[in-house]
Amino acid sequence: MFYDPRRNDHGLPRDPFKSLIVPRPIGWVTTISTAGAVNLAPFSFFNAVAEAPPMVMFAPNGRKPDGAQKDSRVNAEATGEFVLNLATHALREQMNATSSSLPAGVDEMQFAGLTPAAARHVKPPRVAESPVHLECRYLQTVVLPSSAHGANAVIIGEVVGIHIRDDLIKDGRVDIVSTRPIARLGYSEYAVIDGKFRMPFPD
Repeated sequence: MFYDPRRNDHGLPRDPFKSLIVPRPIGWVTTISTAGAVNLAPFSFFNAVAEAPPMVMFAPNGRKPDGAQKDSRVNAEATGEFVLNLATHALREQMNATSSSLPAGVDEMQFAGLTPAAARHVKPPRVAESPVHLECRYLQTVVLPSSAHGANAVIIGEVVGIHIRDDLIKDGRVDIVSTRPIARLGYSEYAVIDGKFRMPFPD
């Protein structure tokens, strides 16, 4: 099949675009408002974008039901800080719960039954149950073209602190597969990473 995304003429019940760019890692983002309210939300448009220094991005696209910008974007821009927590299979239900549309100021971490843990360099708390955290300083927002109902933007941050649970380090390497990270597919589908293979770079 072929379809033009500008016309949305695929003829399917739902647009398949996001089911083709897979698997997408989940940026489980903790922010804090200027009033001190904690926010925790998952974003499947997320990835690392640079290594030296390390930088990441997440895209809080769309708007809240009332038309306002999403809290993660508002908070990151206002305070200049956020934390990325690794979403794992063991935490899948809690991660999903934090995607609920809750009123501004409601603590999604508390709502999902998660435990806050202090960060070293930033104010937003880490999810204590998660085995990996990236503390980030906000760098910039890249505003993207949007349709009438959208609000597309990319939030870029520099990683200024990295937490790795000690038992994940084996023979000098991080055994990330043992945490069973989850990733987003299309629709309401997810995948779990529980296997790996190695290929040496060509000479």
